[in-house]
Amino acid sequence: MSSVTNDAVKYYHDLLTPELAEEADFQLRKLLKERNLYFGERPLCVVLRPFFYSERNWMFLNDGLEKLVQAFNIVHQVCITNPKHRAYLMLDDYEEQLIQYDRPQVPPWSSSRLDMFYVTDKDELKCVEYNAETPAGIGYADMLGEVFTELEPYKRFQQKYHTFMMPALDQLTDALIDAYLAWGGQRFPQVAIVDWREVPTLTEHEITRQHFERKGLKAVLADPRALEYRDGALWSEGFRIDMIYKRVLYSELFATMGIDNPITRAMRDGNVFITNSISAKMLAKKASLAFLSDTENAHFFSADQLQAIQAHIPWTRVVKEGKTTYQGKTIDLIPFLNDNREKFVLKPNDDYGGRGVVLGWEASSDGWEAALKQALLVPHVVQERVEVVQLDFPMWLNGEIDISPRFVDADPYVFGGKMVYGIMTRLSPLSLLNVTAGGGSIVPTVLIEKRR
Repeated sequence: MSSVTNDAVKYYHDLLTPELAEEADFQLRKLLKERNLYFGERPLCVVLRPFFYSERNWMFLNDGLEKLVQAFNIVHQVCITNPKHRAYLMLDDYEEQLIQYDRPQVPPWSSSRLDMFYVTDKDELKCVEYNAETPAGIGYADMLGEVFTELEPYKRFQQKYHTFMMPALDQLTDALIDAYLAWGGQRFPQVAIVDWREVPTLTEHEITRQHFERKGLKAVLADPRALEYRDGALWSEGFRIDMIYKRVLYSELFATMGIDNPITRAMRDGNVFITNSISAKMLAKKASLAFLSDTENAHFFSADQLQAIQAHIPWTRVVKEGKTTYQGKTIDLIPFLNDNREKFVLKPNDDYGGRGVVLGWEASSDGWEAALKQALLVPHVVQERVEVVQLDFPMWLNGEIDISPRFVDADPYVFGGKMVYGIMTRLSPLSLLNVTAGGGSIVPTVLIEKRR
């Protein structure tokens, strides 16, 4: 961390007397319960301190990602227009079939999220995944920020530091409306937030729905299984749907309901706008990072974009037999990975929640070899290990203050495929940071400046 944030963390921790920490923990749990800030049955946050960025930290992150986001956009343009290049991403048959219904004038993603590790004291920022299909957490992050402003330690901290949060639901709303108008919408849209009724993120969907309503959008939560397509419109009971803010995954939607479902029929006929679009799935594939990382594709990018790729994308390759390059040398990929498992992680090309991820440095030789064999059968990528961040966070545990290290990531949001704003910070005692995987939690992200 920078000296600014180091000093701020020490000051915040020093504020936490046992009495104040116990009071803050009670208040935090009370507010989380009142506002239903839970992932399933787990509270979203159990620590008593936000994550701090200095203005310099945020500017470095923001500036560094501008060219990287441009490079991802180029991958989308190249692959949607050229089946040969699109094959690199290993799309499913339904994805190939449905991307033709995208409208070129509409950004394929209204919102997306870069999942990263940011070592602030080294200015090292690495993107390990691009959540370009259904980025979660915006509503949770906004509401957690509001909760922390009510905690006494945070109020006392503000006496010494200026604080600024980046609530992003406004940016999400604006991006959705802009995309709807670009699609051809002629009226203020009625919105359905579409996901299975049993998902643990339903509480966040309700936060988002209420925000849409405050902004003048009529909005409902809708299970895909309850939708009807009739009379040239998509309906949730008696509610006409003009726009779908899609939170259900395409893969799960089609696996459950088939490709000829009401949503698909309405989309094909141009009678509903859906975001993020089916072609956004191309960048959600882990192979999109391999496309960026592979020097054979360098000619698609400008010098500035190549510099951003080199700085922020770890070495990534599609897992397959054959030769490739690593650190400027030609290697035979599979034997090389077998001999160097401690340097690499295996990831399914299209999955989420940490499912199927194998960390080579935590795997046995036999386990890694078996994972590699599986990766040759089902699309996977391999990615070079990046430096992760561990920082101390305080919590009230067993009647006393416990300050323990947690792994921390940095997940900035991108709106309209261009504007980086807002950031979700996840903590975990495990090196695999993922709330869905069961080991993590979320904390608010706060920009700070010392008062003069």
